[in-house]
Amino acid sequence: MVLAAGKGSRMRPITKRTPKPLIKVRGVPVIDWTLDRMATVGVETCVVNVHHLADDVRAHLAHRKTPTIVFSDETDQLMDTGGGVKRALPLLGPDPFLVANGDILWLDGIRPALTRLAEAWDPARMDMLLLVVPLASANGYEGRGDFCLDGWGRPRRRKSHEIAPFVHGGVLITTPTLFEDTPDEPFSLNRLFNRAMDEERLYATVHDGEWYHVGTPAALALAEAKLGEPNLCSDQ
Repeated sequence: MVLAAGKGSRMRPITKRTPKPLIKVRGVPVIDWTLDRMATVGVETCVVNVHHLADDVRAHLAHRKTPTIVFSDETDQLMDTGGGVKRALPLLGPDPFLVANGDILWLDGIRPALTRLAEAWDPARMDMLLLVVPLASANGYEGRGDFCLDGWGRPRRRKSHEIAPFVHGGVLITTPTLFEDTPDEPFSLNRLFNRAMDEERLYATVHDGEWYHVGTPAALALAEAKLGEPNLCSDQ
């Protein structure tokens, strides 16, 4: 699933006319960078949720051949990240699935990040597995980090006085069972981070390639400046 329903308030005025997932970096819409990464590792179907300028997102993705796109409609109510995934569960099916934010892009390291996540996934120990990025290489991120990791790859949240070495990279694997007993109204995926963490079933894999958060005009300019030519991203 790609989370593409947000209003992109921090990207205004760009997002008054262009939905955030369709903002181009080196000539390629942000959402296509992610969908191309999914296609490369063999993802056949991807659910994309829509709300802000939904018709524009639908029209753009109508031209994609792989992966096949299925839309989860939030035009009646924006459901936040967790609520958006919960609404899409009937489309996602009973098995574990990938979720990616619509305002990030990454370049793979030696091996594809999604492959590394899939190979690290262990349903016997995990309800959620995050891709995390070293704070020092989190391009476009302006905070003090999100997580510290223990020796088993289990995250804990940064304490108020700390600078944490890792940032949530906006990509994860989770399972439908983690959403049991969650509200039907909008809620953040952070609620499920906490649930999995409390039960010691939240784990993380460290990304070994480049990563960019494209959530503000300054972050967009940074990505444009640092990334190479559009052919770094596979052809549409």
